[in-house]
Amino acid sequence: MIEKVKQLNEQLKDLTTQEILEYFLKEFKDKIGFSSSFGAEDQVLTHMLLTLDKRANIFTLDTGRLPYETYSVMDSTNLKYGVKVNVFFPNAKEVEELYKMQGINGFYESIENRKACCSVRKIKPLKRALKDLEVWITGLRASQSITREAMNLVEYDENFKVIKLNPLLNWSEDEVWDFIKQNRVPYNKLHDQGYPSIGCAPCTRAVKENEDIRSGRWWWEAREHKECGLHKK
Repeated sequence: MIEKVKQLNEQLKDLTTQEILEYFLKEFKDKIGFSSSFGAEDQVLTHMLLTLDKRANIFTLDTGRLPYETYSVMDSTNLKYGVKVNVFFPNAKEVEELYKMQGINGFYESIENRKACCSVRKIKPLKRALKDLEVWITGLRASQSITREAMNLVEYDENFKVIKLNPLLNWSEDEVWDFIKQNRVPYNKLHDQGYPSIGCAPCTRAVKENEDIRSGRWWWEAREHKECGLHKK
C-alpha cells in the first residue's frame, strides 16, 4: 500500500483539484466517500463532488453537540444540491455510559476525558462510515494546524485502513473563500463571527485576529493536542 500511495502522489502532483477528484471517483466508484463537517473547505469539496457526480457519497458525523448553525448549513446544502447528506450518529448506549463516567462536560477536565468523548461521538461513527470504503476524502489543508503541515495529498491511514485523499492540502484560506463566493456555495454563518474552524459547540469558540485558526478548538489544551483522533498520524 505504501508503494501505491507513492505512485498516486507522483501521478497526481500536477493535476488540478477537480481533476484529482474526477480520477478518484472514476477509479474507486462506490468505494470512496467524503466526510464533511460543513466547514468552508468541506463545502468547496461538496460543490466539486456533486458537480462531478450527483451520487457522490458525502457523509457527516452528528455528534449530538453541534452548533445550530451547522445544522442550518447542512439543510441549505441538501436543498441547494438536491441531496441528503448521509448522517452517522454515535451509539446511544455509549453516550449514556460516557455521561455516567464524566458528566455532561467532563471533557474539560482532562485530555483523556476529551478524547474519550471524541471517541464515542466521532471516531466510532467514522469507523462505521468508512467500513466498506477504500478511499476517504477530507477537507484538510496544510496551513490549518501545526499537526497538518507534513501531510501529503495521498496517504494511507493505518487507523482506519483506508487511502486518505486531501485534495485541498495546498489551498490557501483566500482560495477557499474565493471559490465559495464565486460559486455561491452555502457556508456556516459562524465563519462570519470569527470561527475559522468549527466542531462541537462546547469545544469551539471564536478566535481573535491574527490568532492561529485552530486556536478556537479545544482552546484549553496545548497546540500539539488539537486533534480529535480522526486525523492522527
